[in-house]
Amino acid sequence: MNGPLAKSSLTAQTRAPRLAGMEVHFTPEEEAQLAQIASHAGTDTEQLVKDAALRLLEQDARFRGAVREGIAQADRGEFIEEEEMEARIERMLNS
Repeated sequence: MNGPLAKSSLTAQTRAPRLAGMEVHFTPEEEAQLAQIASHAGTDTEQLVKDAALRLLEQDARFRGAVREGIAQADRGEFIEEEEMEARIERMLNS
């Protein structure tokens, strides 16, 4: 990508080290909350946390893709007028 927005940290590609396993530490209160949510959802706490982490990864990938597309559009000079942007936001908030 070219242009002033091309080097945005939102779109930077980084490599995380490979993990053989992962531990996440919660306070006893947080563990109790997670256990309660898992119980209501009909699953176990480990699966609940794993599902939440996977949803976060999916949402992050979609967000980063949308940011990359927006930067590409801006680099091509594809903008909308302020009135159109306000109308879109208004429709989004009212839906």
